[in-house]
Amino acid sequence: MKKHILILLFIGFNCSLFSQQTPADSQTQSILIYNAHIHVGNGEVIENGSIGFKNGKIDFVGSKANMDNYQKTINANGKHVYPGFIATNSTLGLAEVDAVRATRDEDEIGDFLPHIRAAIAYDAESKIIESMRPNGVLVAQVTPRGGTISGSSSIMQLDAWNWEDALIQNDEGIHLNWPNPYSRGRWWLGEDPSLKINKNYSTNVKKVSTFFENAQVYSKNQIPVHLPYQAMSGVFEGNTTLYIHAKDEKQIVDGITYLKKIGLTKIVLVGGNGAVDQLDFLKENNIPVIVSRPHRLPDNEDDDPKSAFKIASRLVNAGLLVSIDVSGGMERMNTRNLPFYAGSFAAYGLDKEEALQLITLNSAKILGINDKLGSLEVGKHATLFLSKGDALDMRTNIIEHAFISGRELSLETHQTELWKRYSKKFQK
Repeated sequence: MKKHILILLFIGFNCSLFSQQTPADSQTQSILIYNAHIHVGNGEVIENGSIGFKNGKIDFVGSKANMDNYQKTINANGKHVYPGFIATNSTLGLAEVDAVRATRDEDEIGDFLPHIRAAIAYDAESKIIESMRPNGVLVAQVTPRGGTISGSSSIMQLDAWNWEDALIQNDEGIHLNWPNPYSRGRWWLGEDPSLKINKNYSTNVKKVSTFFENAQVYSKNQIPVHLPYQAMSGVFEGNTTLYIHAKDEKQIVDGITYLKKIGLTKIVLVGGNGAVDQLDFLKENNIPVIVSRPHRLPDNEDDDPKSAFKIASRLVNAGLLVSIDVSGGMERMNTRNLPFYAGSFAAYGLDKEEALQLITLNSAKILGINDKLGSLEVGKHATLFLSKGDALDMRTNIIEHAFISGRELSLETHQTELWKRYSKKFQK
């Protein structure tokens, strides 16, 4: 009997240690934040402004509001209010510990997998997800990886009991990894690491075109049931965005040219390191770009060492719609640095409010949710936060309040718990 009691106590302890942080309750009180610098998200800043919200929706943004209309008021004392940041092309909730295979669910076996849905693999209890909120990242496009067509992405709010509660928009995009016309040898196997022409490029492109042509024919009758082809129907109907992942200049041009040729209208370029050399082509075809994070090395030995920091300004100045992703090494935990990546782009050619748009309104426009999120406007969801300072500067972005659809979030995380625990140890 004692043994059983000890086992139950051990299980209870572990559940309390590793269990999900309880999501916030629905908004019950109307709330007004006043005396704040309000960064609307569309380039506008309202000094000494107020923002009010009821039932999860913003009902006032301006200079002065009637405080009597709100049950709860928060004096910002000159601090800053921002729209919740939106992480695009993210694998949040799809993997927890890279070294533990059982916790990784971002990559399915196979090449052409448009029917694989990131939404149902999303883990709302992820410890990594709760670490996003203290930096203002409140919404994410959850995206699968791997294969030629990875699957479909969905848009999630980052405070939920489960994936159904987290959903903002389900299966909003299909992700295509266009074949690379170049390849490098695997240096760790003794191969020549220099850049070479990929001899299999034409073959790989043919596989892609064959799949799209078959899926396009299938979309007209859908008999018999074929799940991969069926999942592509929204792309051909113009209801689902096709995200093409491509870096090299030729990769970008070949991929977009083909997709336009078969009649696709909703196309977004992801990665796009070579996009700066095809500005006219991208603008002509009205292609938004999700650029990679700036904190990375140049792709080629003779590139400008700061080229990764300058790419956003060059694309924005060319009139393109631009956002940021954090794909690459340690991408899930690095997602919390999303605002600081935007700040780095601001240091290299972008106005601060333009840089803010990269992770707010621009992201919302690309994802097709700008009617709900991305800016602080009447009628939109009250997904926002109050920071002591500049949210794009890691030295000053200290968040005091955060809300998703008017629900005030806990800003406690596993990291803050450890900090509080061990900071006391060294107090004199």
